[in-house]
Amino acid sequence: MDEHFDEGDLVGVLTAEPLDRVLDYKAPAGGCWLGAYVEVPLGPRKVLGVIWGAGRGDWDLAKVRSVNRVLDVAPMRAEMRDFLEKAGAYTLTPMSIMLRLATRAPGLSDPPSMRKVYRLGQGTPDRATSARTRVVETLVEYGGVGFTLKELSELAGVTSSVVKGLAKQGVVEECDTPRDVPYLTLDPGLPGKELTEDQAVAAAQLQEGLKAKRYGTVLLKGVTGSGKTEVYLEAVAECLRQGRQALVLLPEIALTAEFLTRVKARFGADPAEWHSGVTMTERRRCWRMVGQGEAQLVVG
Repeated sequence: MDEHFDEGDLVGVLTAEPLDRVLDYKAPAGGCWLGAYVEVPLGPRKVLGVIWGAGRGDWDLAKVRSVNRVLDVAPMRAEMRDFLEKAGAYTLTPMSIMLRLATRAPGLSDPPSMRKVYRLGQGTPDRATSARTRVVETLVEYGGVGFTLKELSELAGVTSSVVKGLAKQGVVEECDTPRDVPYLTLDPGLPGKELTEDQAVAAAQLQEGLKAKRYGTVLLKGVTGSGKTEVYLEAVAECLRQGRQALVLLPEIALTAEFLTRVKARFGADPAEWHSGVTMTERRRCWRMVGQGEAQLVVG
């Protein structure tokens, strides 16, 4: 387990501000863990930072301020901290900029945002109509799953006013849930497309490389339409079988829709997305879920 700092302990906090050092602060009430995302005072401002280790103690302790609060997000793992340090050293990039690159998601210091979802409630409508019946039947069919107003309206083929009317009667339950929810589980056990002999050989080599669990670079050469994507997906499947996360980077955003369709066909669910075409809210969800291990595959 990562190192824990008790209240008042001296901790070193790396911020995304243009400074040349890790800053000393006192751990807040309740303490904090190594890698925790925190909000700290810096002059008159409050800034985002990460607990990077124990404090250096080379500053007047009487002037050391306390961490304001620990953010409600998963701590940065040791592997990510190590990666940022190595990448920064290799590219001669200050650690403050490396951290900024790793935290480019909106609203990280905000409390979890909520959204309204609709589930099956109690009782029956005071007046049965075909539209109301479709709403109830849809909720029964999905076994208590909650839907947004738009999702439920579209599934039942009704207007939003029908759903809201049932909610007023208690037939449909309206409740608040966190907006940043985990992504659906991808199933690497689902059958993929049948590969040719050459494709199967290439896929096997990629999978063996993943099983070795060490760094490696592979160039997969093939003309357009030769099945490179299916080979890549078999490598992703091996990664998921090991309980790891995968990142697939596409050369241009125009290819995203087609690739997402193929991912869903192979694994039974949509992956997380990170590109200029997604909303700020979805970016925050992706960032949080990756940190929590609730996003198996990210397509960017």
